[in-house]
Amino acid sequence: MALKNADLIYDEFGWDKRKAAPGHQEIEIGLVKLYIVTGEKKYLDQAKFFLDVRGPDGEEYSQSHMKVVDQREAVGHAVRAAYMYTGIADAAALTNDQEYINAINHIWEDVVHGKMYVTGGIGASGGNEGFGEPYHLPNMSAYCETCASIANVFWNHRMFLHHGESKYYDVLERTLYNALLSGVSLSGDRFFYPNVLESAGQHQRQAWFGCACCPSNISRFIPSVPGYVYARTPDEIYVNIYLDNSASIEKGDNKVELVQKTNYPWDGDIEITVNPVIEERFAIKLRIPGWARDVAIPGNLYSFIDEEDEDIQLSVNGKNIKVSDTDGYAAIKRKWKKGNIIKLVLPMPVRKLITDERVEADRNKFSVKRGPLMYCAEWADNPGEEVLSLVFDPEAEMKTEFIEDKLNGAIVIKTVASPAKKTLKNEVMLGDRQEAVLIPYHLWNRMLWGW
Repeated sequence: MALKNADLIYDEFGWDKRKAAPGHQEIEIGLVKLYIVTGEKKYLDQAKFFLDVRGPDGEEYSQSHMKVVDQREAVGHAVRAAYMYTGIADAAALTNDQEYINAINHIWEDVVHGKMYVTGGIGASGGNEGFGEPYHLPNMSAYCETCASIANVFWNHRMFLHHGESKYYDVLERTLYNALLSGVSLSGDRFFYPNVLESAGQHQRQAWFGCACCPSNISRFIPSVPGYVYARTPDEIYVNIYLDNSASIEKGDNKVELVQKTNYPWDGDIEITVNPVIEERFAIKLRIPGWARDVAIPGNLYSFIDEEDEDIQLSVNGKNIKVSDTDGYAAIKRKWKKGNIIKLVLPMPVRKLITDERVEADRNKFSVKRGPLMYCAEWADNPGEEVLSLVFDPEAEMKTEFIEDKLNGAIVIKTVASPAKKTLKNEVMLGDRQEAVLIPYHLWNRMLWGW
């Protein structure tokens, strides 16, 4: 069926046929995959045609305002854009087109340095369901479509495969555990289309949408998560995401089983057992997340306001190893034998972040995170006061607590906050401090549908 449809597209569109680009980019990704499966170069050529035929006289909304190789900023519809950047990366990997790579390198910096929410969400504007001007990141009207988060994961995965740097996985992980996971309820049958960062109670997950891309997309994406955990080169195995799993990785004539034991993202204790079929010398590269290296997110859009003084711990078979950082990875190169055990401990204190002053919506505010998870305050855990009127002290102690009987078991943060009210003279008055609870952002809005 896929070949039949792809062949029809090939027969109809091309430089000597109909010169038109898709209105909603995504076919490029599928055509590249079809080329990899079949070896038929015409599918790769077709993907490249659909990229190269765009612009220069189209609309920013669909990224057709200029040739893709000339684009340097993320504009227009965020889902269309990130799918296109993913397609560009795929085509560049197979054709070694440096103009493609140069374009998406610039666009990635434009997004991460000025157009991405602290949750990893992209697309600030509901009007175009997409990107606004740099540093325009409103919270209550944030769009952050679930499909855009999925596309952001696609794109950053490809950027890592091109460059081998962990900063792309830092963005991927932030998006995965926050903006993307927010798109589906714990029960798995309620969905967000936009994923806002602030609400006065007018937002709630829905069972379905007239435009049903987000429910089906996230249902398709979640089973694909195992494919993002590891990567390999002839001499290296990358461990990019930490989660309980076992994997069998083909490595030339050898096969290496890796078994992870961890409760990540709730804690940073990770144990990896290495079981090669044949004893062999190679490198295992463990991603050291930016947040564990005091980098809030690549670039300067977000930064920590507190200091982290706990050290990362790394050992092999009980022997401590100094953590050396190359492109965000700790590389362990040795002859691996069956039963070798790596232990990595990533400290997970509660951290506070501030945003670049040019983001007007976040001035005089801070956000709270622990490990890869962003946290939020919600009315269900803070009764008696309007949550949006609570004032938090960045100097106040923040304690973590595991709640077993709510949220399917989750770590919450307990601190204090003061309710604020305005007087008739427009002065702000703070009430007495009271206990306040913060929950992982992706778990908010669960009360309507049960715990």
